[in-house]
Amino acid sequence: MIKIVTVIGARPQIIKAAALSRAIANGFADRITEIIVHTGQHYDENMSQVFFDELGIPKPDYNLGVGSGQHGVQTARMIQGIEEILSKEKPDMLILYGDTNSTLAGAVAASKMHVPIAHIEAGLRSFNKSMPEEINRIMCDHASTLLFSPTATGFANLLREGFNASARPPFTIDNPKIYHCGDVMYDNSLHFAELAEQKSRILEGLGHETGNYLLSTIHRDNNTDIPERLNAIFEALDGISRRRQLQVVLPLHPRTSGLLSQNLSQELYASVNENHLIRIIPPVSFLDMTRLEKNARLILTDSGGVQKEAYFFEKPCVIARSETEWTEITAAGAGILADADTARLLQALEQFLDHPPVNFPAVFGDGRAAEFICSEIINLQAISA
Repeated sequence: MIKIVTVIGARPQIIKAAALSRAIANGFADRITEIIVHTGQHYDENMSQVFFDELGIPKPDYNLGVGSGQHGVQTARMIQGIEEILSKEKPDMLILYGDTNSTLAGAVAASKMHVPIAHIEAGLRSFNKSMPEEINRIMCDHASTLLFSPTATGFANLLREGFNASARPPFTIDNPKIYHCGDVMYDNSLHFAELAEQKSRILEGLGHETGNYLLSTIHRDNNTDIPERLNAIFEALDGISRRRQLQVVLPLHPRTSGLLSQNLSQELYASVNENHLIRIIPPVSFLDMTRLEKNARLILTDSGGVQKEAYFFEKPCVIARSETEWTEITAAGAGILADADTARLLQALEQFLDHPPVNFPAVFGDGRAAEFICSEIINLQAISA
């Protein structure tokens, strides 16, 4: 029996972990035991616990309860907690997702304790090292033994950084194995889309007509914490909703909601509050978010995960960033990089409203990435035995 420790801490990681946990339960329970560590990076009830309940993820075996804080303090507490768990559990492998501080902490702790790391979503690059996420994903990739890239572009990024596609076993941190395996979030979208239509009542609760609203999510620090950027984004949302009489649904993290009155100009803040077409709501569950995405007319976001989910459901996506890790989306014409620039955002929104994209190539796999990952973890242990 192979023992793995899975580290999660932020909302996207909790969702991604559902795919692997489901694959283990359905096909690998006799060969893989999973220990789940929740760092507590996102400690809000609506941001974490609801996902465990709704997605059927096994309850965490450990919760470090780290909470929010400065990057250094938060990461240091995670490293300490993860080290203690690794010492106690003595796993065969540590599973890490994405690019958060939880990912970085897991990579540092495991690599120094010589525990092999499998990094899911390896190879993603924005080529913008001012983003904390970019540093986290690079550090994790270069500390991993198995690197699972969801796209051909991510795989090519690893090759450019010196990873060897022809590596032969035994695989180690110094001789890692890289894969192009598809995206576990595509696995989840296929699995949960029908369930969301059956169980979610979010549209009925909001009183929105199916397909006649813009869905938006804004959460990145460089958008929420810089007044000029936040004003540009909300000017675009306010402007497009009024110009096109288009409803806007905007689930916002409590922290971001609190910054609106602080960082928006008084005039814009008043305009947004008076705009009956804009509905700012608390963070929603995964099933509610899935239904909102699946039935939206278009999406505006700075989230990498939401960009992909828009693509999965064949929705046009305006990206409020200057770069994206998911270049396949923009290459297909299904996404437009508009940064936090009011004119560019409005132009992109108008373009997609008048001429929505029709080309969505199958670049994110076959919906069975989690099964492939489980198989390769088992193969690695067989080779190493």
